[in-house]
Amino acid sequence: MPLSIHDTYSRTKRPFEPADPDRVTLYVCGPTVYNYAHIGNARPAVVFDVLFRLLRHSFGEDHVIYARNITDVDDKINAAALAGGVPISTITDKFTAIYNADMAALGALTPTLQPRATAHIDAIIAMIGRLVANASAYAAQGHVLFDTLAFPDYGKLSGHTPEDLIAGARVEVAPYKRNPADFVLWKPSKPGEPVWDSPFGPGRPGWHIECSAMIETTLGLPIDIHGGGHDLIFPHHENEIAQGRCADHSDTYARYWMHNGFLTMDAEKMSKSLGNVRLVHELIDRFPGEVIRWALLSAHYRAPLDWTDDLLEQSHRTLDRLYQSLQDAARETGRSAATPLADPALEAQALAGAKAVVDALEDDLNTPAALAALSALATSLRQAVTTKLEDAPVKQRTLVLAGGLLGFLQVDPAAWFEGGADETLKAQVEALIGARAEARRAKDWAAADRIRGELTDLGVEVLDGPGGTATWRRRE
Repeated sequence: MPLSIHDTYSRTKRPFEPADPDRVTLYVCGPTVYNYAHIGNARPAVVFDVLFRLLRHSFGEDHVIYARNITDVDDKINAAALAGGVPISTITDKFTAIYNADMAALGALTPTLQPRATAHIDAIIAMIGRLVANASAYAAQGHVLFDTLAFPDYGKLSGHTPEDLIAGARVEVAPYKRNPADFVLWKPSKPGEPVWDSPFGPGRPGWHIECSAMIETTLGLPIDIHGGGHDLIFPHHENEIAQGRCADHSDTYARYWMHNGFLTMDAEKMSKSLGNVRLVHELIDRFPGEVIRWALLSAHYRAPLDWTDDLLEQSHRTLDRLYQSLQDAARETGRSAATPLADPALEAQALAGAKAVVDALEDDLNTPAALAALSALATSLRQAVTTKLEDAPVKQRTLVLAGGLLGFLQVDPAAWFEGGADETLKAQVEALIGARAEARRAKDWAAADRIRGELTDLGVEVLDGPGGTATWRRRE
């Protein structure tokens, strides 16, 4: 089936038709890099990574351009730099590197482009200049503001009137504004903050104009898909549309808008004030990245997601079952599913076997259905291993190819279960598992239980398989 997307702007699910199938453009609002990313920040990165993978599958890897920006000038960044007595680049370079490493640990592919706001100041100034020239923006007391009354469609993305938006978002009211909803494009810098020269006076850009200028420069307007969190619909994306269309004199800024839902912690909103924020770099010390990724994709991207330890444990158990299926199949077939099948026809058959996963993703990125389809492929592989081994190599390959569309099953099964154990620990564990197997064969259950206890003390969980085989994994 063709890809269909629920478009926030039209509030309908629409078939996806890019402006140019040879150049599909996707832009997602990335992080403001002043601190460690929390798990809520990771949800859009993982969700839109799946979309990126699907678009590459559908249109070809060389025909999809994915830009995820870095906001590297901002009040919070400035505050952190002033507190540390360092340039803002010291803060932003550090946390950009950490963010990229965290997202890579969650299996997110590197975007095609990662534009930074500070590298696009000239483009920002030029776009503001066009808005001023066509009377969509005005200068006042060292600021340049967008005139929301100059854009009749203001509010259509969020579905509210300007009055509703002002009341709901606590828009800053300032005496130099013509209208309360007008927003800042350029503002004076405070002492100690970064400053750039411009025709409007020295200062720095407002937040919203940064993304519009980066999109125009890196992708060109209009773009095919614009993504981000639900919290960005207003004011950020509403303002992006207004300034982008007025600067470009276009009827369209983005052909499709996609927004992921909120993430809560044990049914409460995640908040630093409540002390319930979970940082990605801490979570990946406890769980493999694929486990965290599975948990993030377990709910439909537009739905809220409640983040709990139980969700992580269940995700880990599910992935263990999938990796166990691959490990059992590899033992019986003597081949790794990571290696393409030598016969091109069989390789094509394996890829075609992933259709159920592709179909689920093409239905507005229905990841719960796609994960269920992936589990069904693992069940089919287990059945082939026990009843019709000649079918197992194709089913092995299908499972890995389908997993790749979602960013799963990309680790060697043995390495998955070993969890980064060093050679000394691996040798010790294998010896104990061998001794336990001997005790079980001799029906010395007391000895088998004692050895299992020793393995538990080493932080190892034994996974008993069919026919008396056993594998193991590191415990969190």
